Amino acid sequence: MSHFEELAYHMAAEELEQEEEGAHDDIALEPGRNADSASEVSKFVNKAVLAKYDVYSYRNAASILKNSFPEEFAEIEKALLDFSITTKDIGLPGGNESTIPKKLSDSLRPKKWYETRIQGDLIIRVYEQSEEVIKGGKAKKHTLPPKEDIKLENYIDGHKIDYVKGKVALDMEWNSKDQTFDRDLYAFRLFHECGIISAAVLMTRSEKLNDVLKEIPQLNKDGSLKEEAGKIVPCIKKMGASTTWMGKLLYRMNAGRHGGCPVLVIGIKAEAVSDWPPKGKVGKK
Repeated sequence: MSHFEELAYHMAAEELEQEEEGAHDDIALEPGRNADSASEVSKFVNKAVLAKYDVYSYRNAASILKNSFPEEFAEIEKALLDFSITTKDIGLPGGNESTIPKKLSDSLRPKKWYETRIQGDLIIRVYEQSEEVIKGGKAKKHTLPPKEDIKLENYIDGHKIDYVKGKVALDMEWNSKDQTFDRDLYAFRLFHECGIISAAVLMTRSEKLNDVLKEIPQLNKDGSLKEEAGKIVPCIKKMGASTTWMGKLLYRMNAGRHGGCPVLVIGIKAEAVSDWPPKGKVGKK
């Protein structure tokens, strides 16, 4: 990258920061009071995983996964430690359909972590009782013949989770609209209420990755540098405040949108980027 290109690139990043100054509502950068303590999390999560990712636990998710589902949790931790991306992976277009989520699939699909969808009908039974006043002014109740059941077809329909094995679920959101978290958390909650899962894991970008995204340029599909108005475009522009990242997820977790479902939250940090910082450059990890 020439000096001119580098200058234009950093100017674009600064302009983006100015544009997003007012776009930080509904963001939390720390787990809330309803989250498990960091010391509690460290008892159950591999130290190497804690070094590579931000990890937050809600409703004792870390303890439940480690103690009740050790096989599934071991496979998740192995997948997290094997997970590695490059600056090129980040720069290429594709959002949540890019090569990055597929890297997680490469680890989990062979171990029978399947995309799972649930569907269910709601059966409503109505029971009626009549009341008769008998001697002494007392009331005597009579059960009436049952009415025909009311069936609401597809009352539960279309809710799916990308990875489910046994009673553990996992989803990953790399770069979707932040409202996708609402869909994920509702699915976790519904699967949990139906007794299909006992705990879930949700993986996204850590806020600590933002400094890296400001430095990595966007690429076209052919791998060439993407430009707008003659300026190189930083990746942070396509991964702004309104996309899926930790700040948007913790806000929802702190508000309890996962309901009663225990959820372990994983944030991808710069340690997962294999070629960062570039040779000869000191970068933030």
